[in-house]
Amino acid sequence: MSAGQTRLCLVEDDEIMGESLCDRFELEGYACDWHKTAASALASLGRKEYAVAISDIRLPDLSGDAMFARLLESGAALPPFIFITGFGSIDTAVSLLKQGAADYVTKPFDLDLMMEKIRALAASARPSPGIKPGLGLSAAMRRIADMLPRLALHASTILIMGESGVGKEKVALELHNSDPKSAAKPFIAVNCGAITESLMEAELFGYEKGAYTGADRTKRGVFEQADGGTLFLDEIGEMPLAMQVKLLRVIQERSIVRVGGEAPIPVNLRLVCATHRNLKQMVEQGTFREDLFYRINVIQLRIPPLRERKEDILWFADLFLEQYAARHGVKKKFLHPNAELALLDYPWPGNVRELKHAIERAYILNNNETLMAENLFEDGLFPTSLAAVPEADLSQYLQACERRYIVNALNHHQWHMGNTATALGISRKNLWEKTKKLEIQADIKGINGD
Repeated sequence: MSAGQTRLCLVEDDEIMGESLCDRFELEGYACDWHKTAASALASLGRKEYAVAISDIRLPDLSGDAMFARLLESGAALPPFIFITGFGSIDTAVSLLKQGAADYVTKPFDLDLMMEKIRALAASARPSPGIKPGLGLSAAMRRIADMLPRLALHASTILIMGESGVGKEKVALELHNSDPKSAAKPFIAVNCGAITESLMEAELFGYEKGAYTGADRTKRGVFEQADGGTLFLDEIGEMPLAMQVKLLRVIQERSIVRVGGEAPIPVNLRLVCATHRNLKQMVEQGTFREDLFYRINVIQLRIPPLRERKEDILWFADLFLEQYAARHGVKKKFLHPNAELALLDYPWPGNVRELKHAIERAYILNNNETLMAENLFEDGLFPTSLAAVPEADLSQYLQACERRYIVNALNHHQWHMGNTATALGISRKNLWEKTKKLEIQADIKGINGD
């Protein structure tokens, strides 16, 4: 077995099935650690790096779903999970998918089909060296990025939750582009909160010529425009109750009727909804339909606010500096260390959108090549902890430098803790202590790397 072999984790107590699966994995070129109990698997998943984990749901000491729940609660970085289940446990498997499992197979399963799933997951388990992550460096955003190719294989309606400006539309677009079948088709984004109630039905479903005064031509609505691709309904919580009924019918029937029309028009698309509001609470208050909530909440993705994923702040800032320079054909500006500290210290109530606007404003209003902290914030918004000191104190400055250096090293080594510690010339234990002290989230792919 070569040192560079992709390693799988198998959790299966049945001797015959375990041996046959291990044999097949080795024939396919994979290394495999076979665990016959959940306890053994829990210990191994906490210290080794695996491309994919394959687990039976029925285990002698602890069920597969209970084991998965413990792993999630521990905050450990997990590989994609495929669960093996009997027909009677399909509900459990579906529940596991909603919790973040990659897929499941039912007994008796097609081994060739399982291998296809494993190969696909293993191939996408680690980003290619030198490729910048599309959604951010933080563990939370890498976890979402890793899920998108798997979600793209299914046509389930997806609900994206998160504060305004966190990047919900960006995640929806990445999902759209993750599906080769839909990537070449339209991606249509609509803000439900920006359309008046009187015009919403016509905007969503279109209208026939003569349907009302001023309708001098037939117009396709966004559902028809997105046919074959993805329709992103942002701020779904702002949709009036009367329109919620009509949207529910469209989701159920997969067809629309234009305003002033009679014939149903079939539509085949992926529907992604998003909101910054608590839809469950709105259901309890009677301002959002319960049946629609369950229809759109098949799979839910929560995007944390930027203040909870500080690893992404400087990465996004550098990305926006590059984008602005490229778009306007000017020389790229750079952030002074004091500016970096200010960016990390600010809570970003407007999230990524606010950060982008701050970078663009600083670019426009400052002629210097290096942007200072005061260039990034309007009056009254400058972080108070840094406002009184032009360069911040030495302790803050050194801590920020150390933090950024470690994050860059982790990113360079694809968040493999062992390789990063070696490159930094420190022990894994020391690296772990520093990531905890500096509030660096452990990345989902590499915290168990040896």
